[in-house]
Amino acid sequence: MAKGNFVIITGLSGAGKSTALKNFEDLGYFCVDNLPTTLIPKFAEICLQLKYKIKKVALGIDIREGDFLDDLFSSLEELGKMGFSHQILFLEASNSVLVRRYSETRRKHPLDKEGRSILEVIIKERKRLMGIKERADKIIDTTTLTPQEFKQVVFSSFREVPELDTMNVSLVAFGYKYGIPVDADLVIDTRFLPNPHYIEKLRPLTGNNPEVSRFVLKSSVTQKFLRKYSGLLKFLIPYYIREGKSYLTIAVGCTGGRHRSVIVVNELNKFLGKKYPVKTQYRDIEKSA
Repeated sequence: MAKGNFVIITGLSGAGKSTALKNFEDLGYFCVDNLPTTLIPKFAEICLQLKYKIKKVALGIDIREGDFLDDLFSSLEELGKMGFSHQILFLEASNSVLVRRYSETRRKHPLDKEGRSILEVIIKERKRLMGIKERADKIIDTTTLTPQEFKQVVFSSFREVPELDTMNVSLVAFGYKYGIPVDADLVIDTRFLPNPHYIEKLRPLTGNNPEVSRFVLKSSVTQKFLRKYSGLLKFLIPYYIREGKSYLTIAVGCTGGRHRSVIVVNELNKFLGKKYPVKTQYRDIEKSA
């Protein structure tokens, strides 16, 4: 079994290396841009020496180094001897799109040292990179891809775990009087459900109390709401995963955050927990009734 895996991200300048690195960060990779190729084996040693061993690394490499190809292949050979696996991701795009991207950003091409036109420099770079393109494990042409489509391609190619396991759900019960959680992706207002606050014996209790829970859940409105909202989440989450989203925070609010929101969070946890890793938080449950 390999000690770890290195993904080498290279290709034509302007084809999306920086964007790819951000996508690999979302996949849990330790990402480094423009690491000199001769330092790759040394960096691998450091990854093994750390207490929290780094096992997934994505390195952005470009052609500005003089002996780029020879040094890269030599370092990758050394990685193999050290027990690491590696993959080469090569990014490319059409000449016309690369020219347009450079004109829009007004950035200087790394090989533009002789005052040539940007098209001439791109053609030169394409020729110099032919050797590494031929040895690439994955080639992505970003010519027509939107950033989100690009992310989907990267995720589908390099995600290691089953698709359903990549969505980590956080359910947060909160009280509107204390503010909506700032990190919420979805917010649902449950203040239309039967309110235990107006039942004197239930008021000091919380939604985790069986008697309070029964009071709210026996309502036909509550049952209908749970069916419909659970169905909506069942529909939405696979699409979120397809878009490359791996964390989803659902905030469930009631007036004080102690009764209805807690009960709904518990019910959603039962439903979503059958397919996804779920964490629950009762943010305001300890605040005064």
